Amino acid sequence: MTKDKPAYELIRSSRRTLALEVTTDCRVLVRAPMRASRRHIDEFVAGHTAWIEKHLNRQQSRRESRPEPTAQEREAYIRRAMAELPGKVARYSTVMGLYPAGLTITGARTRFGSCSGKDRICFSWRLMQYPEAAIDYVVVHELAHIRHKDHSQAFYDCIAQVMPDWRERRALLRQ
Repeated sequence: MTKDKPAYELIRSSRRTLALEVTTDCRVLVRAPMRASRRHIDEFVAGHTAWIEKHLNRQQSRRESRPEPTAQEREAYIRRAMAELPGKVARYSTVMGLYPAGLTITGARTRFGSCSGKDRICFSWRLMQYPEAAIDYVVVHELAHIRHKDHSQAFYDCIAQVMPDWRERRALLRQ
């Protein structure tokens, strides 16, 4: 990065506005309309230098606090996820009366779990790097999405019925 403006990768598309993104691997992406001039893009980036610096520092801190696992560690997390998560889902499904249509283990980097519109649940093996209480929270969270496809008060009430300390458990994922 230079003092004047940060180095960035430019992605042009049929979009109408300029957008900035700092990726998890600390790259700065600028998404721009096809017709935007390079000068206009450079000025946009220069005007957002403080925002870019803040987000680069945040991503760097995240990377340092939770480095990418080695291939051996990754395989161990995947094995553990495949061994433990189906049992947790079965246990909490029985308690909540909510049953997923299927369960998949993924390598998603940006979310620990998801629930599709067809009630299929996915969990990232990366979740296995967190404490047991946090893992259980994500399982309950995704099962609650079978009934509530949003993050409404009713959704959180559904979680609280099973896990009154859900806020503390969720906080473990943000450390």
